[in-house]
Amino acid sequence: MSDSLENTNLRERMERLQKLVEFSEHCQKQIQDMYDALGWSPDYDPDKEPMELCPYDPSHRVPVRSMEKHKASCYLRKTGYSSEEQAEMCDPSASYINTSVRSFTMDKNLQNQVILQARSAAPLMKMEGVFWQGQYSYHPVDVPQNHKRAVCDLTVADRLALYDHVIAVLNQEKANAATSGNDELYIDLVSQLKKAEQQNEPKTHLELMAEMRDYKRRRQSYRAKNVHITKKSYTEVIREVIQVHSEELGRQWKEEHEEDINEEEAREGTSQRSNERRSLSSESRRLRSRRRRSREKSRDKESKKNKRKRDSRSPEGRHRDSKKKKKRKVERGRSDSS
Repeated sequence: MSDSLENTNLRERMERLQKLVEFSEHCQKQIQDMYDALGWSPDYDPDKEPMELCPYDPSHRVPVRSMEKHKASCYLRKTGYSSEEQAEMCDPSASYINTSVRSFTMDKNLQNQVILQARSAAPLMKMEGVFWQGQYSYHPVDVPQNHKRAVCDLTVADRLALYDHVIAVLNQEKANAATSGNDELYIDLVSQLKKAEQQNEPKTHLELMAEMRDYKRRRQSYRAKNVHITKKSYTEVIREVIQVHSEELGRQWKEEHEEDINEEEAREGTSQRSNERRSLSSESRRLRSRRRRSREKSRDKESKKNKRKRDSRSPEGRHRDSKKKKKRKVERGRSDSS
């Protein structure tokens, strides 16, 4: 009895589970149909950036905004450039913006074509001073991105051929730009003005500028301003220019010469002051030495006088003085008696 109850309960549970699975699948199908009708995706995230596959490595999924940068680095990595070499590389095109420096971009096909043309024009055998066909590359190589790869992948003849091709292309572009820029100098403005007047067409900016130029030339004030130039020859104008420059150079030389003289005078004044100080110091030394000697002499004299006085006051001195006095008296008495 218990076994039959357990079997019925298990069967009912399985039926309920099956109904739930079918219901969930039906709901999932309805949601998917709704996504398909609206063109949505279940994985759509408005905050997530769209991703793209890298053309060089399908395993790379990169955001769209950084795809160009990734393609450049991935291509270099596939061609054998290390991360250190990539770090040393830089794009020089940013330095040539708004400048007159022309740049040239070389691709693999153009490089191979230039090398093939140079090799076909070269001689078959070795010749002195000329590259022969054996010195050119036979297999196409990728465009080198640094000097080391250029030296390794390309021969000397290949590099010279590529250099000549680039120089020729840039010179041709320069010549074309010069001719196109000078086309306006050869336009017959008079015929164009007459034609425009006949057809009553609106005048171009160039024609308006030409009319303004002619109008200024016809004005009396314009002619009067340039009388001092128009009446002089080319030699006279150049002579005046040279004279002005010569006077300016002479003035600058004079100022520099005066500065040098002032510096020399300042040096001489300092040297004289130092010499005077030295002479005064030497004279002061001499005066001090003289005073010292005079003081020493006066001291010696005083010491001698004192010594004599001390000698005269001694008993021997008094005895000698008394003998002298007696002798003088005896001499006086003899003189009186005689």
